[in-house]
Amino acid sequence: MLKGLGGLGNMAKIMKQAQEMQGKIADAQAALENIEVTGESGAGMVTCTANAKGELKGLNIDSTLFNVDNKEVVEDLILAAIKDVQAKANEAMQAGMAEVTAGMKLPEGMNFPSM
Repeated sequence: MLKGLGGLGNMAKIMKQAQEMQGKIADAQAALENIEVTGESGAGMVTCTANAKGELKGLNIDSTLFNVDNKEVVEDLILAAIKDVQAKANEAMQAGMAEVTAGMKLPEGMNFPSM
């Protein structure tokens, strides 16, 4: 005896939901390119900007730092600003992806890798 589609109907529903989720994730990833974050160091003497995907877009160094004696300090400030903007980009990316996955039952502590 056949009882209709049974589990096949549920499978089709799951596949449709998966396709919708894939589309939402792709849209969210595209949106991350337009979210801009700024990192800084040295009380703002070095700033850099990036999108939420972590792609660096700009770097600004205060002209008062341009002195041969400050070379190592400037290098350290640049690295610190880049690390700051990368951390902020990762936070923005995680927040953006959290909106997409709201309501999904993901394992606790699961984060999306940086893109």
